[in-house]
Amino acid sequence: MSLREIVLDTETTGLDPNEGHRLVEIGCVELINHMRTGAVFHTYLNPERDMPPEAQRVHGLSTAFLSDKPRFAERAAEFGAFIGSDRLIIHNAAFDVKFLNAELGRLGRPALQFSRVLDTLDLARRRFPGAMASLDGLCKRFNIDLSARTQHGALVDAELLAEVYLELLGGRQPALLLDAASAATSSEQAREPVRPRPRPLPSLLTEAERLAHEVFLAGFPAPSLWRRLDAPPEEPVLKTA
Repeated sequence: MSLREIVLDTETTGLDPNEGHRLVEIGCVELINHMRTGAVFHTYLNPERDMPPEAQRVHGLSTAFLSDKPRFAERAAEFGAFIGSDRLIIHNAAFDVKFLNAELGRLGRPALQFSRVLDTLDLARRRFPGAMASLDGLCKRFNIDLSARTQHGALVDAELLAEVYLELLGGRQPALLLDAASAATSSEQAREPVRPRPRPLPSLLTEAERLAHEVFLAGFPAPSLWRRLDAPPEEPVLKTA
């Protein structure tokens, strides 16, 4: 059975939806069995309010740029269809889920449940206690190319997070399994056949041990299995015409 997961990121006008801040971008990347499929969901959103300068410095999205973009209500159905009921992979998930649920709540739609969310921030902190666990920091730790990230962006960050997530799981598992199988096959092919020794190894049995063994065998009836096993191999008989 295939495992489908959605790596998700958002950008907003601020830090708290309870203070009137809104979503301005959503980016989602599909994984099947921990491998990217190429399927994505991405949209910019008109927040129906101004863009604070401090938020614009983070993601570069201005009020003018977003003014002709769809509202969340116009993309909510497509977004819901894309994520389905599958597990969501989110970095610092409490932030994104809070904003998404605020938008869904405005439309009377069901909230996203945290039981379906895996927070890669928690995962990174458990794996690397005390180390930097930001998305930038994890990309640098795993040597993931950050050249496309000149500013925060929901789709770019979701794509980077997909790579980070796979590394946090221990790397690209299917590739590792294929490499291991290939290595095992090569090893079998390279193995030389076992050849018999040209001369048998000398016996380590002492004379006293040999005599004690003879006494032991003497206590068994003549057609004894012990005696047959103990007998030296018969010389091959050459048949003549």
